[in-house]
Amino acid sequence: MIARLRGKPVALRPEGLVLDVGGVGYLVAATPRATRNWDVAEEISVETYLHVREDALQLFGFADVEERELFELLMTVQGIGPKVSLAIVSGSTPAELRRAVTLEDFARFMAIPGIGKKTAQRVVLELKDRLGDIGLGGEDAGGGAVSVAARAGAEVPSHLVAREALIGLGFSLAEAEERLASVDPDLPPEERLKLALRGA
Repeated sequence: MIARLRGKPVALRPEGLVLDVGGVGYLVAATPRATRNWDVAEEISVETYLHVREDALQLFGFADVEERELFELLMTVQGIGPKVSLAIVSGSTPAELRRAVTLEDFARFMAIPGIGKKTAQRVVLELKDRLGDIGLGGEDAGGGAVSVAARAGAEVPSHLVAREALIGLGFSLAEAEERLASVDPDLPPEERLKLALRGA
């Protein structure tokens, strides 16, 4: 197994990054975070995963171990292959993906080409079981990390309510997020929705 490569970035093609390691050019299908600044860096290091098929060997590259671990975890979900796993990891940071799983944010996964509602639900449910209680990157009033268990039965955050409403009105996930970014997050969902629709 090739777990990491360090070398000179030579080119960034649609199919991946070409990394020169000791005179050998490796083609790595990598996340945007892994290829960041490839054109100005003398040398970069990528965490890798070697996918073995009967007819091909394919390298996937990641900015850090956490990205790679999430990629590997996604591939254990039925119906999710390496290309879709890479697309999911490429579209969000590991922290954002963990948060999406915790909040059962199906829309974030459905925004990925090739993922429908049923697959998104399967990804969330299976990852929630495997990831366990995941902190949301913040703390609750008691000072402890907010976990899945702590959120059981809790109200859906107003941000998700407003975002889902916008998506229901025909906005894409990215457009909905962009409109809500400039709206006061402490407002009730209805107010957030109104202001977002006005382009606030």
